[in-house]
Amino acid sequence: ELKYDGTAISLLYEHGRLVRAATRGDGLMGDDVTENARTIRSIPLQLRGNGYPGLFEIRGEILMPHSSFERLNREREDIGETPFANPRNAAAGSIRQLDTSVTASRPLRFLAYGFGDVRFGGVQPWSTYEEVMGRLRDFGFETPPGGRLCRGSEEVEAYYASLSEKRESLAYEIDGVVMKLNDLEAQEALGYTARAPRFAVAWKFPAQQATTLLLDITVQVGRTGVLTPVAELEPVNVGGVLVSRATLHNEDEIRNRDVRIGDRVVVQRAGDVIPEVVRAVLSERAPDSQPFVFPHVCPSCGQAASRLEGEVAWRCVNVSCPAMIRQSLAHFVSKAGLDIDGLGQRWIELLVASGRVKTPADLFTLRVDEL
Repeated sequence: ELKYDGTAISLLYEHGRLVRAATRGDGLMGDDVTENARTIRSIPLQLRGNGYPGLFEIRGEILMPHSSFERLNREREDIGETPFANPRNAAAGSIRQLDTSVTASRPLRFLAYGFGDVRFGGVQPWSTYEEVMGRLRDFGFETPPGGRLCRGSEEVEAYYASLSEKRESLAYEIDGVVMKLNDLEAQEALGYTARAPRFAVAWKFPAQQATTLLLDITVQVGRTGVLTPVAELEPVNVGGVLVSRATLHNEDEIRNRDVRIGDRVVVQRAGDVIPEVVRAVLSERAPDSQPFVFPHVCPSCGQAASRLEGEVAWRCVNVSCPAMIRQSLAHFVSKAGLDIDGLGQRWIELLVASGRVKTPADLFTLRVDEL
């Protein structure tokens, strides 16, 4: 079946009634999104019909169709809000909203593709995955459209090839196909590794690529002082996302790929997410082009950078470097840190530039009149 690029969630039903919804998280712990899940029309609050298990965990994906995603972004731009980068980000952000009315207003869909914990009780256990999909539809769920029972590798290859050709025309973002054993007894016998099931294999599509002009190479300073080169690109659409910047990783990668300012370059989204420069189009290179000289001083504070033996990264070692302070603060207030609402990149730049904030502790001494 199709491998969708959305947000995985798990729905728990007791006696046919939805009692909990959670994101997958790290596989052990995710976010409780029960109230938000209740606002999604394709998630039944009560299972339809009868013959369902007493306790039933259903697994699937929260998605946003391309057409709905484009409409949502137009609405956000009309009111001055930043558009989402892609449907997956939009779906992930929508299901985690603190205000359920925001989730309810978003065009989200849920597709069920399997089950976890199940206690059949007096219900006859299922024997095949195909039967499970049929039963899920009977209970009121949408399942991935276009799934097919394949008998042998040739049919699988043909299925993959046909989807690869028409992926751009599909209603949802997909990044490949998933092959699963149909026999549930065989699935159980194979079990799981620490990371994934042994009875299912993802066959992903090659990363989508596009060609554009490399306008410049800038160097960013991260919170640990690492100097990272960034390609400034003439904006180009790569797999439905407008890309204007892409990582060049480090000095050695620039040299190995021989990427130069002014080149036409091939860009792809690694894993269909992070933009990166793959190579230069040498046949279109200007005769007077020059190799890029990587700076060995910090572009933020001007102090000499250091590269330790055996490492690929150049680092700023100045603990007072304004760029390092800004990036450290941005990480501290981000969702990965204290998740401070309303304190974004622009506020951090102003606070650091004013000299008022030098460490995270300074944030907690700010007064309203100063802001």
